[in-house]
Parts: sequence; C-alpha cells; structure tokens
Amino acid sequence: MSRPPTAAQRRVIDAADPVTGRLRGTPAQLAALVSRGLAFRHPRPPHDHFLTPAGHRIREAVAEEKAPPPLQPPATGGVFAARVGGEEEPAAGPARLREVHSAWQGLLELRRMTNPDAAVDRPCGWERAHLVRAAALALEAGGHPPAGADGPGYRVRATPQPDAVAVHEPDERALRACAVTLERAGWQTGEHTEPRTRARYLLASPRRV
Repeated sequence: MSRPPTAAQRRVIDAADPVTGRLRGTPAQLAALVSRGLAFRHPRPPHDHFLTPAGHRIREAVAEEKAPPPLQPPATGGVFAARVGGEEEPAAGPARLREVHSAWQGLLELRRMTNPDAAVDRPCGWERAHLVRAAALALEAGGHPPAGADGPGYRVRATPQPDAVAVHEPDERALRACAVTLERAGWQTGEHTEPRTRARYLLASPRRV
C-alpha cells in the first residue's frame, strides 16, 4: 500500500463491526478501500463490504492509538474483546453473557458470508488471522470460564506454530471439555504434555475442511 488511508477512510475503517468487519460508507469510500486491499465486496447479495486482514490491522492500530497504555489489551471504547484468560477484570454477569452471545452470532454470520461454501461449522479467514481471540471467543461462548489473574479457568496463548494456539486449563476434566467445545466450533485439537511441568495442554488449530 503506497499511501495511508485518508482521514475519511480511517473513520470508515474505525467504525467497522469489531467482530465481522462489516463496513458502512459511501460507494466511493468503499471502492477506495477495496482498491487499496483493505476491504472486499462480498459476491452474494446484499453485496456488503468487509475488512480484509490488512484492514483489520489498520483498525486495531487506530484503536491502540486511542487507548491509554494498558497492562494487557482489554476492550476499549465499548469494543468487544474476547477473554483470553489472565485478565484482571471479572468476565461474568448478564451484560457480558449478552456481549459474548452477540459476538459469537456475528462470527457465525461472518463465516456464512466469507467461507466459499457459506459453511458456518468451519473457521473463516478472520479467525485464522486472529487465532488467540477466535479460540477464546469459541470457549467463552461455549460456557467455559476464563482464568482471572490467578486461579482456575482457561488461558489461550499464541505458539511458535503459525496456525495453532495453546489452551491451558489446570483441571484436566475442564481441559477435555474445552477440546470438545473447540472441535464443535470447527477446530482441530490435540492434547500434549509440557516437558518441564508435566502439565497437560491443548494445541488447537482451525479446521480447513
């Protein structure tokens, strides 16, 4: 991309749906974002426009510029953020349950709109570009409690493998339940043992077929 997006284009990117990346703007603004590789027009009616992975990165950079320096990347400005485990703030309550349900339904819609066969049982491109957040959303939507700063619960972390995340849960029964939830959400999982601590953990990656 030779030039950064204009202020008007950045406002369109910044206003995109935080989960699906669906855009709203004038035809000229949307066409300009498509030409820059920051958005794509869905081939099926109603032909909505969505952010590409490059567009999502710009949106996240804009959000980070507006946010105060945090210890961990939380939700700011009312934008939904999946709980990856280890956050200081609590993750329970009716409002949070509604947010998680809405985010999961939005992600299923994004799968339907962006997977070539409109499949909703298989992760989409956005999930492959945001592995930790996608796996965490699947777990939280499945009713699993994320870990707080201390104590039990799941923790999703990046791994050296570009297409896999690690899921840690000290309770082995809860860990196996996490595997079942992820597999139902379209992920492949395998259980492994940490060489030094002998703790069990999952490696999970998005299923392609």
